[in-house]
Amino acid sequence: MTSVLKAIGSVVTSKGLDKPVYETLSSDKGYELRRYSPAKWVSYTTKHMKQEKARTEGFWKLFNYIQGENEKEMKIDMTAPVSTKVEPGAGPNCESTFTVSFFIPPEHQENPPQPKNPNVFIEERPEFEAYVKTFGGFAKEDSWINEAQKLSEDLKEKTNEVRQDYWFTAGYNSPFQLFGRTNEIWFVKK
Repeated sequence: MTSVLKAIGSVVTSKGLDKPVYETLSSDKGYELRRYSPAKWVSYTTKHMKQEKARTEGFWKLFNYIQGENEKEMKIDMTAPVSTKVEPGAGPNCESTFTVSFFIPPEHQENPPQPKNPNVFIEERPEFEAYVKTFGGFAKEDSWINEAQKLSEDLKEKTNEVRQDYWFTAGYNSPFQLFGRTNEIWFVKK
């Protein structure tokens, strides 16, 4: 239990945590265009009506993986952000597909330990470019949707090069961090 509390405590702020490498290509009012380097992430996919339930379920599956539920029974440092790929369902009362992911730290990128849970998997994300909107506060379901809509409207005027079939949320902070919170919406460029 002490190691779990210590691990959760290590994410009270995202300072000092490993993060995916990216380059800012351009910056506009309220958003940036970034190029992310190829990287491995540990992921879990689920279907839900609510993003919060999916994120919570995915977080704990992935947290167990970094706490040693992997083939090497190795503890792995927490990273930031916790990203969630959102693939909207066909209608307003349909489940959406959510893939919750933790970035794998640089020292494990070459050969990450395989998960013991058959529903947790190692995902290789190729290099990609994304339009990113950053906002603060405690992001809830409505916050993510409202910020995604704002970014979508801003981009509609400038480009039609955005994937329409999915988008990402990225949260950088523990629920215990009250101030200075960072959240992002990522729209992947086609």
